Amino acid sequence: MSHIDRPPDLTAERAAALLGRLMLAWDGQWFLKVAESCGLERAVELNARVRTSFGRIEIREYLRALGLTAARSLPEAVRLVEAYGRLFLGEGLRTGWELRGDEVVVRVLTCLPQEGAGRAGLRPDTPCVACESVWGAWLETALPGTSWTTEIRRSKGRGADSCEIVVRRESPKEPCEDREEVRK
Repeated sequence: MSHIDRPPDLTAERAAALLGRLMLAWDGQWFLKVAESCGLERAVELNARVRTSFGRIEIREYLRALGLTAARSLPEAVRLVEAYGRLFLGEGLRTGWELRGDEVVVRVLTCLPQEGAGRAGLRPDTPCVACESVWGAWLETALPGTSWTTEIRRSKGRGADSCEIVVRRESPKEPCEDREEVRK
């Protein structure tokens, strides 16, 4: 039996890739155990809620690690989210981004979570539910004070060759915009 006094060092790149794979495996195992305990429908619902909540934590901690508190603009927020995606999933998340005013169109060409769902014997669109809220959560965290809606136009998990996700900034409401004026 050999004894290792000191484990070999990982390069920063290999360590980041390892942590990304472990985060994804942890997420997958959590999802599978919840599905076993509570059923698939409840697991999908809870996974979307957790993914959105954790998405906020991811971007907040990523910004902090970069010495930032927020993005200065939508283009910068998109670059930050895209860079975080590469850090987290490497080649497991390949995206293309297009900015159209207050609208961001994300094209997902490779999605490791969707591929993993298929390997686990789940419906291939199981992870797609999380995409309905996580992209907006990432942008809301990168650009505090903004609110975003998400429309999934196409999805790999639902048979398309790529996903097309449109994330739109909601117009801020005036403080009393929804109230009817009361006249006496």
